[in-house]
Amino acid sequence: MTEDPYAISTLAQLRGHYDLPHSRVTKKVADRLGPRSLAFIAASPFAILGTCRHTSPRGDAPGFVQALDDTTLALPDRRGNNRLDALQDLLDDPAASLLFLVPGVGETLRINGCARITADPALRGRFAVAGNLPATVILITVREVYAHCAKALLRSGLWGEERARPPGVPSNGELIAEATRGEAVDPARYETEYQARIRHELY
Repeated sequence: MTEDPYAISTLAQLRGHYDLPHSRVTKKVADRLGPRSLAFIAASPFAILGTCRHTSPRGDAPGFVQALDDTTLALPDRRGNNRLDALQDLLDDPAASLLFLVPGVGETLRINGCARITADPALRGRFAVAGNLPATVILITVREVYAHCAKALLRSGLWGEERARPPGVPSNGELIAEATRGEAVDPARYETEYQARIRHELY
């Protein structure tokens, strides 16, 4: 195989191809769940679980991932193909992430942390559906919470024609304000400016 003369192998080389991020982008990471991020999670019927070697789709009725407190999320492991790829990963390396999506909403919510698996009967019972219990529950200790802008979903056209934002789902401006603890961020103003510019920044 011919060596790629344009291969990037250092951070300095990589950074040379990109602008520096806006300070607000680096400050928008929270270390716990707030009311607005909880509202987003409660509205989400679909999330992608990332582990050290695999990604796995997870879905159920909105709010299927529950917060036990402001730094702990509980994800029921429903019936699947029994390969247990993600669960085996967590036994080797607890690093885990969740990417939450809400139909019709361009922004996504990203959670990074570490996870453990429990078969606690009471916790499993909390997630019973029609008498069926999840085999186990994944408990994720939250380390980072942040909203991701809508560019990827807009470029992909994932939701097709624009849909009305579901009631109760916080705006990107509200999520940013919460993560930065309101530091110089007016949610309404941020959202207005964000919606005005985002379609011009897709490429």
